[in-house]
Parts: sequence; C-alpha cells; structure tokens
Amino acid sequence: ADVRVVVLAAEGRSFSAGADFVWMRRMADYDYDDNLNDARSLAGMLLALKTLPQPTLARVQGSAFGGAVGLLCCCDIAIGADSALFGLTETRVGLIPATIGPHVVEALGPRWARRLFLTAERFDATRARELGLLHEVCPIDKLPAQTDALISQLLANGPDALREAKALCADLVYTPLDAELLEDTSRRIAGRRVAA
Repeated sequence: ADVRVVVLAAEGRSFSAGADFVWMRRMADYDYDDNLNDARSLAGMLLALKTLPQPTLARVQGSAFGGAVGLLCCCDIAIGADSALFGLTETRVGLIPATIGPHVVEALGPRWARRLFLTAERFDATRARELGLLHEVCPIDKLPAQTDALISQLLANGPDALREAKALCADLVYTPLDAELLEDTSRRIAGRRVAA
C-alpha cells in the first residue's frame, strides 16, 4: 500500500537490447517443454508488470529492441530520450514476438504491429511517439526532470482512485459498449464518489 508509483528504468547505453543471444542459443538446445516453461515464465512476468495496481512508468534512456518493446507496452506511461532507437527485431533472427505480442498489439494497434513484426525495422523516438509506444520524448539530459514531473502528477492523485482508474481501463479494453458495461461503469463511479 505504501508503493505509489513503479518506475521501470535502466542504466547504461541501452534500455534493453533484447534477448541475450548466448542464452537464446542455449535455449535452442533445450526441448520443447523447457522452452514452453521459459516462455510461460516470460509471459507471466509481462502480465505481472501490466497488472500491477500502481501506475507504472517506463523511463527509456537508450535503445529498446525486441522484448524491451513489450516491457514498454506493459507500462501505463512511457517516456524516452530523443536519441533512443526501437525495433521489434525478432524475425531477423528467425523468431517471433509471441509473448510480447498481445501487449504490443494492444498498445500500437494490429496494423502497425503487423508491419513492425514483419519488417523488423528500427525506428527513432519521434516515430515511437507517433505510434503511441512513447507518450513523451525529450533530450536525454531532460529525462530525469521529465520523469520527476510525471511522478509528481501521479502522486497528486488519490492512490485508491489511481488503482481503480487503472482497473477500469483494463476492464474496458475490447469490452462491448452495452447495457452491462454501462451498469458496471455507473456502479464504479458511484462507489468512488461514496469513498472519496
């Protein structure tokens, strides 16, 4: 309850260059069940990040490739340095972005996801913002201050309201706009009003 915001950040030149190729070669020697269990573990970690009740903020100081793009898509807010590069590069090495796929498709939409999955092209921070992968782009020296400003905005809000607003967004994704949804959302705001 005392954790209000989670910041996903890295140190060094890259935010994350994707999977470790030595590890990937080692996994190629494992059998299907070992690979399936490893993939399930990764999928579970991504879901855990996405469903944390607290707001999550990705601070991208450097390039993000492969699975790192999935991490960004699992965060509620993503900001990045204007010098960062991005790419869903799995198909270049004969793989597919499977475990991150649902999160990327939700964040970018199916059409852009298809293009980026298929081309494995690299793109800059400006394009990442245009696609919706990043919410804000700034020079790297301004990234700490921009992160702090966003954290301050989040901390100015009620913690219970933040948790409920995040849960509401998750529940609304791909939910049909029908009488059941209208009743559900009406109940949620009535409960929040009484609790506020």
